[in-house]
Amino acid sequence: MDATAYSGTASEFGVRGYPTIKLLKSDLAYNYKGPRTKDDIIEFANRVAGPAVRALPSKQMFEHMLKRHDVLFVYVGAESPLKEKYNDVSSELIVYTYFFSASEGVLPESVTLPELPAVVVFKDGSYFTYDEYEDGSLSSWVNKERFQGYLQLDGFTLYELGETGKLVAIAIIDEKDPTGESSRLKTSIQRVAKEYRDQFNRDFQFGHMDGNEYINSLIMGEVTVPSVIILNTSNEQYFLPTEPIETMEQLVQFINSVLNGSAQAYGGDSFIQRIKRVAFDARSTIMSVFRSSPVLGCFLFGLPLGVISLMCYGICTVESDDGSDDTDLLKREGLTDEEEEEEEERRCAAELEGPEEEEELDVEEKAPEEKKTD
Repeated sequence: MDATAYSGTASEFGVRGYPTIKLLKSDLAYNYKGPRTKDDIIEFANRVAGPAVRALPSKQMFEHMLKRHDVLFVYVGAESPLKEKYNDVSSELIVYTYFFSASEGVLPESVTLPELPAVVVFKDGSYFTYDEYEDGSLSSWVNKERFQGYLQLDGFTLYELGETGKLVAIAIIDEKDPTGESSRLKTSIQRVAKEYRDQFNRDFQFGHMDGNEYINSLIMGEVTVPSVIILNTSNEQYFLPTEPIETMEQLVQFINSVLNGSAQAYGGDSFIQRIKRVAFDARSTIMSVFRSSPVLGCFLFGLPLGVISLMCYGICTVESDDGSDDTDLLKREGLTDEEEEEEEERRCAAELEGPEEEEELDVEEKAPEEKKTD
């Protein structure tokens, strides 16, 4: 649909940018927020078009879905208020992930639940149970747990993680680093994500990023490779260690300092930072244009600057008119009508006397010459 031609319909469905993909199901409209690829869009359509909660009737089906999905949410038990909440959450968050339900007999024997009914998430080779008293609302818990504990990060994934409210601990590495320092740092942060899950999972998401270009543009600075940075995607703050991270113990200490507020925060979303962001983006755009096409860059930025320079030169060098008329006008503005008439008469008299005085001067100048000739 051309939203510019049907602006009323676009406004009704809350369209704020283009392109926008929405799937309409019954009286609900689901926004697509995933990657703009054919496979991802088809996956989104199939997921949302089906039931919000899919049943797993057998162990074979459970094992099949467990292999197919990196993160699997399952409601276990009979009808209950918890299931009603689970159904509501699945209708809300099905745009991100699948939701299933099963009986206790469908689960593997290694899975033991403290009580039924229960909501369980299977990921990272283990499973974790929702606790209403510790985890808060079910919707918030699902939104935080829909990612694996450790991820390979890019710009789009960081954007999605912003909705979880978690801090993101990132190892900035070089996948082609021959020294092995990047590999060592990556292994350390993977171990922290797994071994310290109970301590950090509620507040932190862990991952690594190959190269520092994206992070440099995000923080408007430069980080070394390899290194560790912790991002707060909700307010654009970031934290850097005071010294290079060489051991897992140093990494844990740095994360704890961020958690207890003793680490220094940089960046933010203040007014000054926004001005810096505008200037940084403008500079980056200009530099990218000149790097990709120097001739085009000179034309786009040189031509307007040249025109502006010529205009300024013309304004500064134009000859000013004699200001005597303006002075007379200013003088007249302070006079009454009678004074103006008297001033005008004096001026006329001065103009008439002027030629006579000139003639007298000529006579005085010529008189000595005539005497000499005689």
